[in-house]
Amino acid sequence: MNKPPTRVYATPPGLPLGPVDQIADGAARSFAVPVGDGRFHGFIVRMGEAIHAYVDRCPHVGMPLAMEPDDYLTPSGRLIGCSWHGAVFAIDTGRCLDGPCAGLYLTPWPVSIVDGDMVTAGPET
Repeated sequence: MNKPPTRVYATPPGLPLGPVDQIADGAARSFAVPVGDGRFHGFIVRMGEAIHAYVDRCPHVGMPLAMEPDDYLTPSGRLIGCSWHGAVFAIDTGRCLDGPCAGLYLTPWPVSIVDGDMVTAGPET
């Protein structure tokens, strides 16, 4: 019987994720990235020319934030929301503004835009 891939919480720098315009302005997209024998799960929110990327893991209980793929934003589109327990997070900082993990932060995922393409970056970026 095949064992599911181990979940990892970081990616090496330099992995291409595709063009930034694959994410509509004001929308989010999930990414599952193979890393060695494991798999990393993250998401990116695009706000104009800026992107904000996070590990898909709620600081409350460690579960993924979205019940459905790409469903990371609240109905207003102004906050990131946890589908499971109702926590809401600032898009630009990942800080939990309300809910069971108020004051905690989502883990940033270092991603850069290079010539219109999203690429994983090092922790110093």
